[in-house]
Parts: sequence; C-alpha cells; structure tokens
Amino acid sequence: MRVLRGSLLVTAAAATTLVSYLFIVFCSVLYVGASDDAAKADVIVVMGAAQYDGRPSPQLAARLDHALLLFNEGRAPLIAVSGGKRPGDRFTEAEASRRYLRARGVEASKIVAETAGASTWQSAANLSPVLLKEGVRSVIVVTDRYHVQRTVLSIREVGFEASGSATRTSPVTGARALAHAAEESVGVAIGRLIGFHRLWRITG
Repeated sequence: MRVLRGSLLVTAAAATTLVSYLFIVFCSVLYVGASDDAAKADVIVVMGAAQYDGRPSPQLAARLDHALLLFNEGRAPLIAVSGGKRPGDRFTEAEASRRYLRARGVEASKIVAETAGASTWQSAANLSPVLLKEGVRSVIVVTDRYHVQRTVLSIREVGFEASGSATRTSPVTGARALAHAAEESVGVAIGRLIGFHRLWRITG
C-alpha cells in the first residue's frame, strides 16, 4: 500500500512538473511572438507558407510585407526566402516569395533563397550554406507570432545569431493562432530538451 501510494505521488509530481513546463513554454511562445527584439542584422529570413501557383497565400504575403517593411527601414541589406513545394505545384514557396518581392522593387541581387525545405528545421538547415556564402552571421526571422520562437531557436542551432520580428497582419488570429501556439509549445518544449535537429529526425 505504501509502495502504491509512493508511486502515485511520484506520478502526480511528474505530471505536475510536465504540465508546468508546457505552460511556461506556452507563455514563452506567446511572449516572444508578441515582442520585437530585432535590431539590425545581415539578413531578414522569411519563413515559407502556402502559395497558389506562384501567388503567395494571404499568410505568406503578410510575412513578406513585414519583411519588406524591415528591409525598407534598412534593418538588413538582404532578404532570404524559404520553402519548397508540394507534389503537383509549379512553384516553390521561395519562388513565389521572390516574385512577390521583385514585383515590389527589391533587386534580384538582394534576395537569396532555399527552395527545398518542407519544415522549419529543413528550411533553417538548407539556408545555412546559402547564408554562409553571403557572409551572414546575424538574422532577423519574420514569420507568424506563434512560429517565431521555434524558428529563432532552430536558426540559432544551425549557427547564426537570430532575433524575431513577427508580422502583425497575419490572417491567422484569435482561436486559430492560440491553437497553433499550443502546438508550437510542444515542439519548442521538446526541442529545447533534445535539440531541434533531433526532433525533426524523430518526427520526420
């Protein structure tokens, strides 16, 4: 009976610790997304999102518009776009992003890209040699609020200084944004413990 009671106490303590940890990470995801700690950097990295036959989705356009704002403010001399394509697509997310920025006056020489990433980690890893070739050391990450922390931590893991600046015009708001933040919290919580590369290898 004492052994059973002790086991129950240990289980309850472990469950409380886990729930507390996840709650703290969830609050951190929300806080980091709402904060803009980005000063000047070598490049603005725009994380990919859906595109429709070469046209950025509203979510991706919101990210690109924010990156363009930072670029025009002189926060970085380069913009890096990312993201591959799904089966049947003619364009990658990165190609749609490049076309969008070019149509708004950004010179081709000021845009670099990785066009194969299918996840946050893959895009971060694929961008690494591209950015190193450009002499990049510091990065401003542009994405949705709920996605900032995981992206910043992933880019730091591949060797760059990184800070975040989330778009404020994303169509993903309210309950949808909170649901995404909760999902991101699980990934951030695990990634902080085992590393984001290892997490990607486990989850595929």
